[in-house]
Amino acid sequence: MNKKTLPIVAAFLLLAAVAIVIGIKFRPAGASYSDGVWTGTAEGRNGPISLNLTVRGGKIVSGEIVSEDETDFAKPAEQKVIDQLVKTQNPAKLDTVSGATITSKATAGAIAMALALAKGETVQAAAPAASSETCDIVVIGAGGAGLSAATEAAGKGAKVILLEKMGIAGGNTNSATGGLNASETKVQAKLGIADSNEQYYQDTMKGGYNLNDPELVRNMVEKSSETVDWLMSLGADLSDVGKMAGSTNSRTHRPQGGAAIGVHLVPVLEKAAKDAGVEIRYNNKVTDILEEGGKAVGVKVSSANGDYTVKAGAVIIATGGFGANPDMVVKYKADLAGFGTTNHKGATGDAFAWVEKFNAELVQMEQIQTHPTVVPSNGLMITEAVRGNGAIMVNREGKRFGNEMATRDVMSADVLAQTGKTAYLLFDQSVRESLKAIEGYAKKGLLTEGATPAELAGKLGMDAAALEATVAAYNGYQKSGSGDPDFGRKASEMPRALEKGPYYAVEVGPAIHHTMGGIKINTKAQVISKSGTAVPGLFAAGEVTGGVHGGNRLGGNAVADICVYGKIAGDSALAYIGK
Repeated sequence: MNKKTLPIVAAFLLLAAVAIVIGIKFRPAGASYSDGVWTGTAEGRNGPISLNLTVRGGKIVSGEIVSEDETDFAKPAEQKVIDQLVKTQNPAKLDTVSGATITSKATAGAIAMALALAKGETVQAAAPAASSETCDIVVIGAGGAGLSAATEAAGKGAKVILLEKMGIAGGNTNSATGGLNASETKVQAKLGIADSNEQYYQDTMKGGYNLNDPELVRNMVEKSSETVDWLMSLGADLSDVGKMAGSTNSRTHRPQGGAAIGVHLVPVLEKAAKDAGVEIRYNNKVTDILEEGGKAVGVKVSSANGDYTVKAGAVIIATGGFGANPDMVVKYKADLAGFGTTNHKGATGDAFAWVEKFNAELVQMEQIQTHPTVVPSNGLMITEAVRGNGAIMVNREGKRFGNEMATRDVMSADVLAQTGKTAYLLFDQSVRESLKAIEGYAKKGLLTEGATPAELAGKLGMDAAALEATVAAYNGYQKSGSGDPDFGRKASEMPRALEKGPYYAVEVGPAIHHTMGGIKINTKAQVISKSGTAVPGLFAAGEVTGGVHGGNRLGGNAVADICVYGKIAGDSALAYIGK
């Protein structure tokens, strides 16, 4: 492994040193591990996870988390993995916990580190002090956009360094659940789905209230099919196609069975990037972009091993949005003060300060989207695909209150108008069986279950007769084939009646989800200045940019955006440096 890429931080080395000092006592004959308390650390979704393992008589007898910063819904996964280890004594066969894959893998990684120490293996020394160097293209951010850009550029011969301030790849892409919107694809054709680029374009413009940049939208739409082909050639499974709110036709490409897209796609792209020769450096935070004569020529970086610079022929910004920066959110949209967020903690909008020196244009920064179905207690987003597969929304009075397939901003406003400013997403066993993502919610204990609508109502504290009437009315509309006269949900958006018990509900409410505004780019992913010209050597892709989504982002369009424009940014940077 390249020493510069080692994600070893000072805190881990200190913990490891402590483990060596306090842990080594003796190793019983025939035992794999020496007795003692051993500390291991690995990178979770939001930072390092550190744990202690206690070995007694050569066996692992207990484990405890020392420090971590994972989300509340993911925390139980840590102890579940530890409990598996204590029970099986086999670190090679630890199962991940559905819905908390990243946290599970990080816990397993920390276990592996601790047990390596318990076997007397040498802990790798810290990387030497960082030094300045050069490359063809430097990419900032290892989310979906950055990984796409780096993979494309390196695959065509460029020397690429990819810098990520967090300890793992993925960013918000790790949490993407719905899928990737694309039209006129081979997958759609195979499944008999009729769709067109023109309809996809019109849906996206309508969904964004025509505030979108038409050229950016048209370009994304027309390149969406080839992007699906490209991702599948890298090993992605996009063989299932569903329908999301705001889409006329089924065009949301996702893994078989409707599994979450993010935790599948990120490892595929990360592997593809490494296979293409990209040097990925985690825990390396870019602090500024270097400028010479108006051109972007590299970046300044801060790491545990010191600060350094990377000089490059081109710079690609793929740092994501600012949904986890409450001060910045309130600066641009004051009425979102106090809202929770679905964003990972690294989505803080760092790049906007870096591009000021280039006079870069920022557009539609006030366009901030809330997602209507987020679990209030823990910030977990329930994918829109649950509604797309047939679920309804009811309030505390047991009644529907809007079109569940309305755009996210409309649905969010509708939820906030209800008693308690939350609502319940309600579905039956047939919906659960239609979408693998729901199993993750069930394993997290998020679902309230009842054999009948009346029993479910009793558990939720709502009027049973009202809920029974609501479900019966909806089922009647679904079976009529003429749609929903109450709220305008189309017949094509009502794929099944809710009549197969048991019935399920999960409480949801709006939270900050996506920042549609950002750095202005053109169809080549070039950063555009306030004078209207492209900034030499500077490119951007993904949620850090503005214009693609306008006043509201349709579900499935974020993954399309990051992959299409990430790939374009890689190609444009190659053209700029003459490769």
